Amino acid sequence: MLTFARACLTLALLTAGWGVYASMRAARSREERWAASGRRALYAVAALLVTDFALLESAFVRSDFSVAVVARHASTTTPPFYRATAIWSSQEGSLLLWAMLLALWSTLAVRLAARRLPRATPWATATLLSVALFFVALSVFWANPFQLLDPAPPEGAGLEPLLRHPAMMFHPPLLYSGYTMSIVPFAFAVGALIARQVDVRWTHVVRRFALGGWMLLGLGMLLGSRWSWTELGWGGYWAWDPVENAALMPWLTATAFVHSTILFQRRGLLKAWTVGLAIATGVLALLGTFLVRSGLLTSIHAFGASTLGAPFVAFIALVLVASTLLMLARTGDLAPEHRLRSLWSREGLLVANNVLLVGLCLVVLWGTFFPVISEAVTGSKASVGPPWFERYTVPLAIAVVAVSGLASLMAWQSGTRHGTWRTIFVPLLAALAVTTALAALPGVTSSPPSLALFGAAAFVIVASTGQLVRAVRTRRLATRERTPLALTRVIQRNRRRYGGYLVHVGVAVLLIGVAASSGFERVRDVRLGMGQHARVGGYEISYRRATGTLSREKVALGAVLDVTRQGHHVTTLQPTRGYYPNLDVSAGPISRFFNGESTSAIGLRPSLGSDLWAAIQPDIHPLQPLMSDADKRFLVASPNVQALVVAGLVARYEDKPPPAVFRVIVAPLVEWIWLGGIVAIAGGVIAIWPSGLAALLLRLPARLRPYLRRFRPATS
Repeated sequence: MLTFARACLTLALLTAGWGVYASMRAARSREERWAASGRRALYAVAALLVTDFALLESAFVRSDFSVAVVARHASTTTPPFYRATAIWSSQEGSLLLWAMLLALWSTLAVRLAARRLPRATPWATATLLSVALFFVALSVFWANPFQLLDPAPPEGAGLEPLLRHPAMMFHPPLLYSGYTMSIVPFAFAVGALIARQVDVRWTHVVRRFALGGWMLLGLGMLLGSRWSWTELGWGGYWAWDPVENAALMPWLTATAFVHSTILFQRRGLLKAWTVGLAIATGVLALLGTFLVRSGLLTSIHAFGASTLGAPFVAFIALVLVASTLLMLARTGDLAPEHRLRSLWSREGLLVANNVLLVGLCLVVLWGTFFPVISEAVTGSKASVGPPWFERYTVPLAIAVVAVSGLASLMAWQSGTRHGTWRTIFVPLLAALAVTTALAALPGVTSSPPSLALFGAAAFVIVASTGQLVRAVRTRRLATRERTPLALTRVIQRNRRRYGGYLVHVGVAVLLIGVAASSGFERVRDVRLGMGQHARVGGYEISYRRATGTLSREKVALGAVLDVTRQGHHVTTLQPTRGYYPNLDVSAGPISRFFNGESTSAIGLRPSLGSDLWAAIQPDIHPLQPLMSDADKRFLVASPNVQALVVAGLVARYEDKPPPAVFRVIVAPLVEWIWLGGIVAIAGGVIAIWPSGLAALLLRLPARLRPYLRRFRPATS
């Protein structure tokens, strides 16, 4: 089976190379037979990579430890769900997944665009296949997923403990899907430039792919932040980690690209800017993939040091230089068809929004690569932390939110002062009312940026919902339809507009959660013995008893915390710390169960008002003498006997626990982050939804009604 898998991988490499040649020849000769050959090569690459991925997945599910990557990332004690998804926790499996997803998205894009862009599509196909060729080459020559071990070990190392969380099992493939989908607009921008077909048609082809990549990157970041909040135990959801920033940067430029295409399609503005954003998003998607795998920057999310840094740097540099030179060579074709008439218009504010988004991306880029830059300039590696990022990104984020809300209210081209004032009066009044009311609360003025974010978010929410309310009211007056039907019809007729408004509302809600949780959370680290208590943010936290469990995977030591407020019981939190066995037997047959990797399981009470969050760091030092003695006594004992000894130590801890260190957090409105993210994703789905499918779903009840009547009970 693995011989067949390696053959498929090599064949995918050769087929991708042939596809690049055939597509480039088709672009030059304009012969359909060569274009068809290039497309078929792309389809074949997708089929071959799907086959390889399925074979590798089968090896993980079967715990086939003769495959080196399976032995390093799975074990028989790993639960089946995590064993099945461990494939993308590895360098080799994630690269194969990346290449497969790129081939699948490319297949869909090329099939849709072949007739609409006959001149640009062969060049785009060649570009997509070139990127696929690079990633398949990485799998063949640098990170082959089908390396064998002979003899095969009886047991594998198991999945990284920190990754044993449901969110992390979906987070990587969502990010990879977002990265790979972002390559599609990049490829068609390149194809349109080479073919000198830089009109609005190429943006119509890639709009849904750009939106899809934006949604998938956003959803991936949301799941990653949820994992960080509930699993890592440090008490945050965003740390400005290099790999987190790597996903944020293409998301920002994709946001700008989606807004830029509106201006390009409707007003003929920002032609060069739109092409540049598509190229920048593609390059940043490659850069994000590089950061995870190169080991260039330290990150908890990265795979660590590897041999992939040099080929990645060379490929990204080649793509960046070639794209820049191509844009310079097509300067004449990129001249705008029209000029901006007024800055105080929807066009002008969308341009300002684009500039702010790109500026925000550049700030994140500079801060992310500052350690590398400082080392190159001064010889010593210095880094910037969250305070630096927040100092520059928060004002830009406030400006982006405010400008996006204002742009949705403005008229195209230009508007009268009276009309503009009448449109923005109610949202502005709401923003001022919210800001004033919050400023009157004790302690709120201690965080002016949070207060400004609240005001900007209120402006956007009222402005966006007001637009929808007015449209529904107008339709009801014109058609006499009921409100739900009028709402559905309004959204159906202009999904892009109202889907975009819902995205704005979702982002505003998300930023409210960020502002409240970061500006007004209460954090306290306390050392408590059983029966002791502490106060955090108006809550009384009492350490009632210790807990301890032993499973095939780990030893878990924790506590039961009783939470009260003003004498009334609120909730019970049960944080634990999981200790995974050290695979090195020399660490001691008993001690190794406690000195391997450890992870936190958070005690959490989520709510729309505030989250109660608790993590524990048990003190296992009093158990060390007992463990050392047990290591000597049970050195040659059977695994079952050793497990009984470990269970006895766990029971000893549970019966007489030493004081433990707790981190307790009261985070107001933090759940609004993920609520707002879900709303924004829903808006993206509405905007991307095909019109024919929407009409079909609306007509479905009427079509089913005659059949449903047959099942009605007969009346006497």
